[in-house]
Amino acid sequence: MKKEIRICGFGGQGVILAGFIIGKAACVFSDFNAVQSQSYGPEARGGAARSEVIISDEKIGYPRPTGVDLYVAMAQEAFDTYRSDVRDDTVIIIDPDLVPKHDIGRPLYKVQVQKIAEELGNKIVTNIAMVGAMTGIYDLLDKEAVKKAVIDSVPKRFTDLNINAFEKGYEAGKNARPE
Repeated sequence: MKKEIRICGFGGQGVILAGFIIGKAACVFSDFNAVQSQSYGPEARGGAARSEVIISDEKIGYPRPTGVDLYVAMAQEAFDTYRSDVRDDTVIIIDPDLVPKHDIGRPLYKVQVQKIAEELGNKIVTNIAMVGAMTGIYDLLDKEAVKKAVIDSVPKRFTDLNINAFEKGYEAGKNARPE
């Protein structure tokens, strides 16, 4: 088993942390190998950014995706920029409020993760809500392993907020159907 995941958005949204959490859930709190890489523009905030994670039950020989199994987009520019190697069977998850132009002629999952974060009172946890949605939609990692990785990766004073975002994102993901 080998799965390649790309999470993209704009700088400052926490896409790098989201990828780090998924990788940590795979190799620290589950029994997989994982490698995470990232790229972003010269802007600290606002430019397109991506985090890529490869998860495997065997050794990983090359640290970059060669074909994406799960594509997650949290910004229009990133959705348009980083989807060149998305295959017909790639699972795609977007926030339709952040990626309004998403009609690419195939079904994808739509989860309003920014709205979830706003309802919790802090847009900063949009990325964690998306991690929850990913976990609920893409049946790869155990929910509890990802939850432990979230707890282990966020500032302690924001643990409850992040766990609430993760749980609400997870439920939204579990209830999402490709459209």
